[in-house]
Amino acid sequence: MSSDTSTSGYSENIQKAIKALQNGEMILLFDLEGREAETDLTIPANAVTPEDVRWMRKDAGGLMCVSLDSDSSEKLGLPFIADIMRDASQSNSSLEKIVEKGGDLKYDSRSSFSIWVNHRDTRTGIPDNDRALTINKLGEIVDRTLNGEDVHFGSEFRTPGHVATLRAAKGLVHERMGQTELSIALAKMAGITPAMVVCEMLDDSNGRALARPDAEKYGANHDLAFVDGEEVVEAYDIWLNSNC
Repeated sequence: MSSDTSTSGYSENIQKAIKALQNGEMILLFDLEGREAETDLTIPANAVTPEDVRWMRKDAGGLMCVSLDSDSSEKLGLPFIADIMRDASQSNSSLEKIVEKGGDLKYDSRSSFSIWVNHRDTRTGIPDNDRALTINKLGEIVDRTLNGEDVHFGSEFRTPGHVATLRAAKGLVHERMGQTELSIALAKMAGITPAMVVCEMLDDSNGRALARPDAEKYGANHDLAFVDGEEVVEAYDIWLNSNC
């Protein structure tokens, strides 16, 4: 498989998003109506600064997570948190009653949550600079892992922490259509490290997910690319066909 990052054949929105991600800039990523129907501020983990963390927590307000591709997650030994809880329920019956089961989620068959971490060089892990450091280091360790370096996740990170990691489905958007998979698909198309920060945009007036028209208006006001899940899937299929 080659690594062609040509944007030929992609929509104008996708081309703008890919260019922004290659430049380490923020974009807006919407999944699907009828799913979460949420728009996430999205940026490469390697590019995040404390100012970006502040931007996401103030203008987005949702949960700041780092999407990691399936291959690096497996090599780093990062499990799904639901699997950890199922294993723990064998010795703690109360956990068995609350751990995620098929049909629990209203928007998907399962969640993509892995573990919550802090980098070992942080103090509490929650200030903007601490979270930016943890996020940067997650991007670095993914890059090192995919380049064949033998790394030990626990030597750099500890859990519990303040940055949620998400493990993308192996088949990405052909298996699951969350922002986890959509953001990693975009990273692959852009030819950047497949570690992406996603943070849901919430509406200050009602506390719900920010409506798509309002998110699009925010994007226009801040000159941010806005892409939705269907556009990403279409472009990702083009990318797959040109890279096989």
